[in-house]
Amino acid sequence: MPSLFRFLFVVGLIGGLIYGGMLALTLFVDVKPREISVAVPPDRFVKPQR
Repeated sequence: MPSLFRFLFVVGLIGGLIYGGMLALTLFVDVKPREISVAVPPDRFVKPQR
């Protein structure tokens, strides 16, 4: 039984570290939105003839 508790503790610790890392990314990283335009060639709109 102690090995089960040790395993659950390690899994919980790893999960907490991942959750804390994701929380830190959302709080400390500032994303700047910007416009993106992509030119699509006209031949991409034409259906292939059978």
